[in-house]
Amino acid sequence: QVRLVESGGALVQAGGSLRLSCAASGRTLPSVAMGWFRQAPGKEREFVAAINWSGHSTYYADSANGRFTISRDNAKNTMTLVMNSLKPEDTAIYYCTASRDGDSTGSIVQAPPDNLNWGQGTQVTVSQ
Repeated sequence: QVRLVESGGALVQAGGSLRLSCAASGRTLPSVAMGWFRQAPGKEREFVAAINWSGHSTYYADSANGRFTISRDNAKNTMTLVMNSLKPEDTAIYYCTASRDGDSTGSIVQAPPDNLNWGQGTQVTVSQ
């Protein structure tokens, strides 16, 4: 069983930055891909960023590319999302995910939701 706990969500002004963290526990976690999704009010959940098991390969949604940076520390079982130049449209609940059995970024981006472990989410609100 994998448990994922997000932290770092906050209210921030447009143009500001936030650092989200995900603390993970469970078996074989360092060997699976991880990522972030988000869900804004009234909208479907969408992919944000993914990182492969080693941390050497990352993939971003167009909306995040160039502004967000995903990283992981397998020794500490943590994953981080640094978000810069935040916009009001980035307002959402951000969810940490871990693949159940895949090690590549594709196992996050293309996975059916049931193939991922999910955290409870952390709220990010970006004001004008």
